[in-house]
Amino acid sequence: MIPGSFDYHRPSSVADAIKLLADLGEEARPLAGGHSLIPMMKLRMASPEHLIDLGGIEALKGVCRTGADIVIGAMTTQHDLLQSTDIEQSLPILHEAAKLIADPQVRYCGTIGGNVANGDPGNDMPALMVTLGARYRLEGPNGARDVAARDFYEAAYFTALEPGEILTGVAIPVPAAGHGYAYEKLKRKVGDYATAAAAVMLTMEGGKVAACAIGLTNLADIPLLAEEAAAALIGSSLDDASITRAADLARSIMAPAADARGPAEYKIHVGGIMVARAIKRAAARAA
Repeated sequence: MIPGSFDYHRPSSVADAIKLLADLGEEARPLAGGHSLIPMMKLRMASPEHLIDLGGIEALKGVCRTGADIVIGAMTTQHDLLQSTDIEQSLPILHEAAKLIADPQVRYCGTIGGNVANGDPGNDMPALMVTLGARYRLEGPNGARDVAARDFYEAAYFTALEPGEILTGVAIPVPAAGHGYAYEKLKRKVGDYATAAAAVMLTMEGGKVAACAIGLTNLADIPLLAEEAAAALIGSSLDDASITRAADLARSIMAPAADARGPAEYKIHVGGIMVARAIKRAAARAA
């Protein structure tokens, strides 16, 4: 289908974008990569009168190391993440996950800001950000503020963004050297959203787990942090019994919606399998 008519705006600064959002009100929508908004417009499920394209704001692009954080501009594409040496060396789990998002053509346009700000439970990056302890920089007419990723998601497509605010960047603490990581994603075909996916970050000391975080994608209406499952692994040598228990604890918090990818019971079952696989691969990578 063809979208309804709209006015197109391409600001060159964050300040200009915020002013446009304030002046144009509820009928304006910011546009990042467009892979969520444009299809909705084609189906007439969204009909904004104004599109504010953030692609012309150079300040929102790029990856840099700032103190103990890796800072990623919101308009940095998935392709840019794959090309970044800082990401490959310090946050290889993002490198791994970006390869599993859609296909190369989509990754050239899809941005990290759009992926995390949309609130779509099927997007891959939100659960990774929750797992990594990321913080989001939100800027709007009342200034700038930082919100932890784990506090950002409220329900499917509902987030902590206030009217007129734009997510402008993501700050991720650099993980400990020698950490293990894995992102396991089950999908029906190449380019599809996850039926279920799990992110695991862990460190080992003396053959036992010293720290662990587990995030879950598309297994509830928000990305989940499986805190009890991760805590159950602390101090273990990752024997089969401890991994099985962690997977079961992760399953206990899953509440996926039934859809074309399968019933809820199936998603919970394979969600636990993704957790177990991710734990094992992360452990194999941990120095």
